[in-house]
Amino acid sequence: MDDEAFIAYVGDHLGALPAVEAVTLGGSRVEGTSRADSDWDFSLYYRGAFDPQTLRDIGWPGTVGEIGGWSAVPNTVFNGGAWLTIDGRATDVHYRDLDVVERTLASAREGTFETEPLWFHLAGLPSYVVLAELATKRVLVGDLPDVSYPPALREHAPDVWWEQAEAEFNYATRYHAASGRLTQCVGLVARAATCAAHAVLAARGIWVTNEKQLFKRANVDGVDELLAAATPEAAVLCAVVEKVRTVCLSALQAAKAQNVGGPA
Repeated sequence: MDDEAFIAYVGDHLGALPAVEAVTLGGSRVEGTSRADSDWDFSLYYRGAFDPQTLRDIGWPGTVGEIGGWSAVPNTVFNGGAWLTIDGRATDVHYRDLDVVERTLASAREGTFETEPLWFHLAGLPSYVVLAELATKRVLVGDLPDVSYPPALREHAPDVWWEQAEAEFNYATRYHAASGRLTQCVGLVARAATCAAHAVLAARGIWVTNEKQLFKRANVDGVDELLAAATPEAAVLCAVVEKVRTVCLSALQAAKAQNVGGPA
């Protein structure tokens, strides 16, 4: 089947599952950045108790996880999902609890959020990623809430992210750099810079769905080159930390200076 028939086929089957109220298509297939081998990313939004066995019963080959299977804390940001092959296409299905989405939206409108540790993510995921997804997804079934970037989140989130970044820059300098611990120092600086990039995008009112293009989107330039120059000497590492911190702070200050209305 062609792409549109495939989208309709998957959307109809997911939308018919018990407790599911909405289905979306997201990722590179919606953003226009997909390659021929890119996965297809669907999300099902449920209310109440969703049973993953109902997804298994459709019969698509692959692995169907349990609720909370992708996170140490169930009913939070990454609430589980499935890796499937549908019509020969690699397909991911993400579980999204509508009660969690609505609580997260209410918190974001008050300027607050939480960060959830997740494999492969340096800074973890902000809870508002479930809102960022909605802002970029194509709704196939049902209705979902408006997710324009809340002004209060834009005001407060940059300081939360920068506080974490600053603490980690300071720790990297005082302990790892001072002792010439290259790997630990560079790793911590990479994490701090990632937090800073989150701060920049929050200040600009731009949603974040993952870390893959974070530095590019935040215009935090030069971090790769600075980290590549690190060597296991205390003076060199201290200089690297300070240079990366300066680059990140400059980007954040510029973003805050432009924060006079809607998203950049």
